[in-house]
Amino acid sequence: MGLSRTMRRVGRMAEPAPRTSAHRPPGAAGLGGSVQVRHVDAGSCNGCEIEIGQAFSPVYDAERHGVRLVASPRHADVLTVTGPVTVNMAGALRKTYDAMPEPRLVVAVGDCARDCGLFAGGYGVLGPVSDVVPVDVQVSGCPPEPAAIVSALRALTGR
Repeated sequence: MGLSRTMRRVGRMAEPAPRTSAHRPPGAAGLGGSVQVRHVDAGSCNGCEIEIGQAFSPVYDAERHGVRLVASPRHADVLTVTGPVTVNMAGALRKTYDAMPEPRLVVAVGDCARDCGLFAGGYGVLGPVSDVVPVDVQVSGCPPEPAAIVSALRALTGR
């Protein structure tokens, strides 16, 4: 009985909104305060995917800042990409980017997406995300913390 009484008294509990120190990219001004995000794993170890999942969990709750995951690139404003771009994923990443309507922004999540990380020089690695599609925002870390991912996405929404 004590827990339900506390829940009624306190209300919704989530992590406080992290401070956004990231600057807002010029293309984000036309997004209107909310963004639809399509995610592509270009060849990562899935560490960043776990952290992106946590960014949208009830604890960090990226949706309260106007960020929502969508299944189709045709509905997306933002493309998040994790991992170094492998030879086999380069075409799929480019097609996903081309299918997005304008204005479109790309967020490179994690060190591997930024500069190939520990996969640099691998025989199946084409290069970082910026070699295939233009990158507007980079989130560093291996893997980046969910708060850093939410902060980067908040910079796009302006919230």
